[in-house]
Amino acid sequence: MLRVHFTAEDLARVTVATRLDPLWETMLGVQQLAYSVQVMPAMQGWRRRARRVVGQGGPVGSLRMLGALLPARGYFPDFLTPTAAEEGLDVGLEAIRGTPPRRLRDELMQLTDSGPARRRSAPVWMRNLAGGDRDRMAELTGAIRTVHDSVIAPEWTEAEARVEGDRARRARTVRDAGVHGLLGSLGPLVRWQPPVLHVDYPVDRDLSLGGRGLRLIPSYFCRRTPIALADPELRPVLVYPIDHSTVRPSSGTKPQALSALLGRTRARTLAALHDTATTGELARRLRISPASASQHVHVLAAANLVHSQRVGNQVLHTLTPLGAALLSGTRMPSEPSPGSFGLR
Repeated sequence: MLRVHFTAEDLARVTVATRLDPLWETMLGVQQLAYSVQVMPAMQGWRRRARRVVGQGGPVGSLRMLGALLPARGYFPDFLTPTAAEEGLDVGLEAIRGTPPRRLRDELMQLTDSGPARRRSAPVWMRNLAGGDRDRMAELTGAIRTVHDSVIAPEWTEAEARVEGDRARRARTVRDAGVHGLLGSLGPLVRWQPPVLHVDYPVDRDLSLGGRGLRLIPSYFCRRTPIALADPELRPVLVYPIDHSTVRPSSGTKPQALSALLGRTRARTLAALHDTATTGELARRLRISPASASQHVHVLAAANLVHSQRVGNQVLHTLTPLGAALLSGTRMPSEPSPGSFGLR
């Protein structure tokens, strides 16, 4: 059990990450690929595609290298997920390269000392990395980029849409129920019993925020259990899995779905979703029936312009990055480049 202790000052400093974190997503994605773990039904298609890439001469060596640093359960080094990665993969990798030597050594020693017996004898490259070998650090950051580009980036648009839907849900919760409601909405493995947030966790520990607040990071690849950094002196974060049980059209995106958008009512529907809305709220904005609003949203969702998620007895609709770009007339937000499937 992880117990996160809040003060009144901490409650005022709870934030939700504004974008996907490429390093957290890469590390958590590697855990789903490197081990025979149970994968959520919503992620099985991605896992099959990713393993196909690996089987066709993809980043086998890079996955193996990262897998040695990322056990299926328990501790993995904090330096792999620096706060700077909020600004993008390149910035995050530069932060990894700038890890202080003592911290690098201590965290790698903790990894080898905390796991099962098979990991107690660290491979030579890991011992060299702990000793400050720059070539090994270059090899590590190259492996991270290769894995990210080959198996994580192809899922990025879908991940962004789903995480944005989760962010919209949390924003409504804060609006309607405040920070207490937000912390209470992170279940089922998280329970808010003020002033302590109880999180089901593989180890028993306490984390006192001490006025620093808590940054909540919604994650596409996080599997079942939320994750916190191991070092209590680092900026407190809680990475939590988004709800993958979203409402999606059964037929998938088709060319005629985009053609169906070329109409006045659906253009108004898209514009009406500049703020997240339920089906009922959308119908009132457009002055049409809920059934008609639902039909128009279904077409927009089929074209990947709207993301819909069931929350209780309501369905919450929000624009995807593509939908927002179309509405504003701007370019799509930049996405990670697919890159090379081979080692660098």
